[in-house]
Order: sequence, then C-alpha cells, then structure tokens
Amino acid sequence: MTKLKFDTEKCKGCELCVSVCPKKILKIDDKKINKMGYHVITVTDMDACTSCANCALMCPDGVISVFRKKK
Repeated sequence: MTKLKFDTEKCKGCELCVSVCPKKILKIDDKKINKMGYHVITVTDMDACTSCANCALMCPDGVISVFRKKK
C-alpha cells in the first residue's frame, strides 16, 4: 500500500523531510530531476513507512501527502 505520495514537480530538493524521517527512508533521487531542474525526493522502503507525517509537516512546499490505512 502506498503511504506517501509526492508532487515531485513542486519539490525543490531542500531535504527538510529527509532530516525528520524517523525511519530514514527518504532521500533525494540522484537521477530524477523535475521541470524546475531540482533533484526530487523519493522513498527507499515504502513498507517501512509508519505514516507519522513528519515529512509532510516539515515540507514548506506541500510536496508530500501521507495516507493511513483505516482500522
């Protein structure tokens, strides 16, 4: 299940989200570049994501959407 979704065209590669991820599963993609010329955020292990939303709260550009499975 996808827990994180990125609007990569808005990403500026600031790495603020990377710095607050408790699982250390976010990184800047060294290959993918958006239309603005920035390397964008990616997740390395979606299954390890706890949907804590720290990344989305930290992102100044609203790039990240977090989804949680309903119980």
